[in-house]
Amino acid sequence: MAEAAKKEKSLVIVESPAKSKTIKKILGDGFQIEASFGHVRNLPAKDPATQNLGFDVNNNFEPKFEIIQGKQTVVKKLNDIAKKVDKIYLASDPDREGEAIAWHVRQLLKVPDEKILRIVFNEITPKAVKYSVDNPRAIDMDMVQAQQTRQILDKLVGFKLSPVLWKQIGNRNLSAGRVQSVALRMICEREEEIEAFVPQEYWSIHAELDKDGKSFEAEVSKIKDKPVEKNIPNQEEAQKIVDYLSGAGREFEISKVTQKTIKRKPTAPFITSTLQRAASSKLGFGVQKTMQVAQKLYEGMEIDGTPVGLITYMRTDSVRVSDDAQNMAKDFILNNYGEKYYPKTPNTYVKGKQNVQDAHEAIRPSYPERTPESIKQYLDNDQYKLYKLIWDKFMSSQMANAEVANKSLEIKAGDYTLKAGTSKVTFDGFLKLYNDTEEDEKTDEAKIPDLEKGDKVTCKKVNPKQHFTQPPPRYNEASLVKALEEHGIGRPSTYATIITVIQTRKYVEKRDKALHPTLLGRTVSKQLCAQFADIMDYKFTAGMESKLDQIAEKKAVWNKVLADFYTPFIQEVDKALQNNERVKIESKIKCPNCGKPMVLRTSKSGSQFLGCSGFPDCKTMMSLNALTENPDENSQEQEVCEEKCEKCGSDMIFKHGPYGKYMECTNEECKHRKPYRKSTGVKCPKCGDGVIVERKSKRGTIFFGCDKYPNCDFTLWNEPTGETCPECGSLLVKKVLKKGTTIACSSMKCHYKKEEISEVQDES
Repeated sequence: MAEAAKKEKSLVIVESPAKSKTIKKILGDGFQIEASFGHVRNLPAKDPATQNLGFDVNNNFEPKFEIIQGKQTVVKKLNDIAKKVDKIYLASDPDREGEAIAWHVRQLLKVPDEKILRIVFNEITPKAVKYSVDNPRAIDMDMVQAQQTRQILDKLVGFKLSPVLWKQIGNRNLSAGRVQSVALRMICEREEEIEAFVPQEYWSIHAELDKDGKSFEAEVSKIKDKPVEKNIPNQEEAQKIVDYLSGAGREFEISKVTQKTIKRKPTAPFITSTLQRAASSKLGFGVQKTMQVAQKLYEGMEIDGTPVGLITYMRTDSVRVSDDAQNMAKDFILNNYGEKYYPKTPNTYVKGKQNVQDAHEAIRPSYPERTPESIKQYLDNDQYKLYKLIWDKFMSSQMANAEVANKSLEIKAGDYTLKAGTSKVTFDGFLKLYNDTEEDEKTDEAKIPDLEKGDKVTCKKVNPKQHFTQPPPRYNEASLVKALEEHGIGRPSTYATIITVIQTRKYVEKRDKALHPTLLGRTVSKQLCAQFADIMDYKFTAGMESKLDQIAEKKAVWNKVLADFYTPFIQEVDKALQNNERVKIESKIKCPNCGKPMVLRTSKSGSQFLGCSGFPDCKTMMSLNALTENPDENSQEQEVCEEKCEKCGSDMIFKHGPYGKYMECTNEECKHRKPYRKSTGVKCPKCGDGVIVERKSKRGTIFFGCDKYPNCDFTLWNEPTGETCPECGSLLVKKVLKKGTTIACSSMKCHYKKEEISEVQDES
C-alpha cells in the first residue's frame, strides 16, 4: 500500500467479532475492526401497510426494512466511528448473504459514498486481506437483489402457507417454508417407500475351490452365460445348483484370467455439501456442528499467540483452487513425499452441476504447510479432526493417481460360471493421505493362487446363502444434503438451517442418526403436497434457485421473478383457505380403554401428546413416546402399582399421559389420578408422615420433595440417602460432581462431607 494510505485511519466492518483479531493482526494499527454481528436490518414483522409482509406487492414488491431489535446500539457505534475515519471497508462474507449485509450497513452509515468501499476475501491470510484492501470494489447490487428476492420469497411462502396449516390442522405452532417443506417431503416419501417395501428372497452360491492346497472362494455369476444377479429365487432352485456343482466328478476349469492395472484418480477438494457428508461418515458430526467448527477455523485460531485463519471460506459449491494454493501444495508434496507423488501436470477439477457459484474457491487449508499435527496443540479435539479432514482431502486432491492391480478369474463348471477376484494397491499415490471409500483397498492378492487358463481346480464345498432385498435407507443429515444438492434445491449457506428447522418444528426426529418423519410431519407434508403442487415440486423449487442465480448474473429482473411467482401462488392459497375441513392426525395406536384411534393433539402450552379420538367421552392420553416404542396393539396388559388409591383403597395402575407416567385408580367409580413420583424411600423429616419423592419443576429441573405437598413443602435439590449428618442431624444427600459422587450434608450451614467418593461419572 502507498505510504499516504498507511497514515489514514480506516474502519473495517466484518460480520463476526471472531474475525476481528485475525484481521487486526494483518492490517495493523491504522485499521479499526468492528463487527455488525450479522444482519442489521430485516423485513418488519408487523407492518399493516403491507399486510405484515414487509414488502409492497402493489408496488413492484418494494421492500421496507427496519433495524433489527437490539441492533440500534451496534448501528450507533458504527456511525460514531465512521465519522472519525477516512475510509470504511465493508468486509462481510463473500457470498450473497454477505453482500446484502454490506449493503444494509451502507444504507445506515451517515457518511459520504466516496468513503465506503466493499472488500472480499476467500481466506483470512495476509496476502488475501491486503490484496482486497488494495483492490476494493463497489457493492454488487445484483447479488443484493438475488438475496433480497430469496428473502421475500421465503417470507411470502411462510407467511401465506402457515395459516393454511393452522386452520386445517388446528395448531398455530406449525410453519411451512419454500425449501424446508420440500426437504420434509423427501423424508416422508422415503418413509413411505420403506413401509411399502416387500422384501424379495434370493440366493447366492459360493464354492470353496482348491489348487495344490491353496483355497479360495468363487461365486456363481452366470448360468448358461447369462448373469445371475438376483435370479436364484428360492432354496429349491439354489439346492439344484448346489447338487449339480457338488456332483461326483464335476470338473472346474479356469476359462478366463484377467489382470490389469487401473489408475485411481483423486477427487476434488471439499465443497460445503461434500464436507458435511464426509464429516458425518468419517467423524460422526452433524451438519450444524460441522459448519460451526468450520466457521471457527475460517475466522481464526490462536497459534503461538497470533490469530490465524486456518481454512478458506466454508460456504461454497465451487471446486476451483487458486494457482497460489496449487503451488503451495506442490512444494509441500515434493518436499515431504517425493516427485512420484506429484502428477506430471497439476490436477484441476470442474463441477458438473449447473448453477455453481464460482465466486470463491473450494474449501482448503489457508496454509498447506501448517500440517494438522503441527498445530494440534492449539485446537480442541473437534477442530483438529475437521481441520485434518480438510487438510488431508485438499492435499490428496493435488497428488498423483493411485495404481491398483486387479485380478479376476472365471471358472467353468458345466452350464455354470463362477467368478473370483481381488485387487491390490501397487502404488498408494493420493491414498497415502485420504481414501474416499469407507474401507481401504484390500491387499489379498495371495488368496488367489497363480492360475492360467485351462487349469483345473477342485471343489471342496458349495455353500448356498439366503438373502433378502433391503428397503432404501432412511436419510441421515449427510445423505439428505446430498439429495437436496442433486435436485438443485438449496444452497451451501442453507443446508444446515433446513435440517435444523424441520427438527425444531418436530416434523422430523433423529434416531440412531437417521431422520424419521413424525406423525405431525407426515400430515403437514401430505396437506401441502395435496394443495400446493408447485411449491412442493422438486423441479419447481430447483427452478426458483436457478432464477435467483440468474438475478445475481444479470440474466433476470428480481421483481419480475416475484411477480411471475406471486399470482398463481396466491390463487392456490385462496383456494386452500376455502377448505374448512379439519384434519385429524390419526396414529396406528388404539385407545387401551375404548379401542378408538389415538390422535395427535396439542396442549395450550404447545406440547404434543396422543389423545383418544373419542374425546370427550373418552379422555385417555398418552405420551408421544408410545409412537416409537412399537407397542403391541393387541396387548391390554396393565402395570399395577404397589401403591393403593388414597381415596378408596383400590389398586392403582400406571398409565402414560402428555406429561409422562401417572397412576390411576382401577375403581370405575373413583378413577382417582395422581402423578407418578419415583420414591426415595426416605421419610420426610419435616412432617414425619410423607415420603421424599423425585419431582420436576416447571422448567424441567429434577428436585426432591415430600409427597404430601402442598400440605408439606419440604424440598431438597439432591437425592437423600436416608442417613443423617453426624454433626447437625440434617439429611445426607448424594452430590454428583464431575469427579464423581460424594455424600454431603444437605444443610447450607453445615460443611460435613464423607471422605470416600463413589463411582466416577461418565463425562462423555
